[in-house]
Amino acid sequence: MIRNGDEIRLFRERGVKDLFRLLREEPQFLGGAFVADKVVGKAAAALMVLGGVEEVFADVISRPARELLERARIRVEYTLEVPHIINRTQTDRCPLEKRCSDAATAEACLPLIEAFVASLPA
Repeated sequence: MIRNGDEIRLFRERGVKDLFRLLREEPQFLGGAFVADKVVGKAAAALMVLGGVEEVFADVISRPARELLERARIRVEYTLEVPHIINRTQTDRCPLEKRCSDAATAEACLPLIEAFVASLPA
């Protein structure tokens, strides 16, 4: 869910697809917005930083995601912080969490996210 002013939108895609699309197609909607999500990993946090999101609530957030958001001075609230986000099969870390683990900034995460999204089936 993203709220910007009086407009509230619900999104259903898995992972970072919705945030990535918004950053590319409607970046003005992210600027100053409030985002609420079930799970926020570092890649999603990077897209929020790049989009200029103002505030984030997550049921579950990874430590790297929280740190990235806080360095960007984005208000963050969450229910549970975990060391990292796990994949859907619960056998390893989330692929984007792994790809972005060594990236120090949101800008450094972006090409990693772009490559991942480009590799997904249409």
